[in-house]
Amino acid sequence: MEGKKINEETEKELKCIANAMLDKKAQFVCSLDLSEIGTAICDHFVICNADSTTQVQAIADNVDEMMHKECSRRVLRSQGRENAFWIILDYANIVVHIFQTEYRQFYRLEDLWADAPKTTYND
Repeated sequence: MEGKKINEETEKELKCIANAMLDKKAQFVCSLDLSEIGTAICDHFVICNADSTTQVQAIADNVDEMMHKECSRRVLRSQGRENAFWIILDYANIVVHIFQTEYRQFYRLEDLWADAPKTTYND
C-alpha cells in the first residue's frame, strides 16, 4: 500500500527533527507515516532513543531549538521532561518520541504501528 505524498514543508520538518536528534547522538532514528491510518492522532511519529536521561533531555531541547530556528515551529505540548524516560513533543501533525533505550524496547511503538510506512535516518 502506497501512502500519500508528503508535502515539502512536512518533509523539511521531519528531516529537521531527525537531524536535530542525530546531532545529539540519538540512536535508531525513524519516522512512521500514519497519514493513511484512520485511528492515528497525527500524521507522523518521529522516534529515537538514548541511553541516559541527560541525553534524552538534550535531544528534546535540540529538537525544540532547531524546529523553531529552521521551521518556525513551536512545540504545542510536551510531556515527560520531569523524569526524561520518555519525552513527547507535540507539533500537531508530527509527534516526537524520545525514549530512554529500555523504555523504547518495552513500549515498541514501531510494532504497535507496524502498518505505517517507516523511514530510517542515519548520520
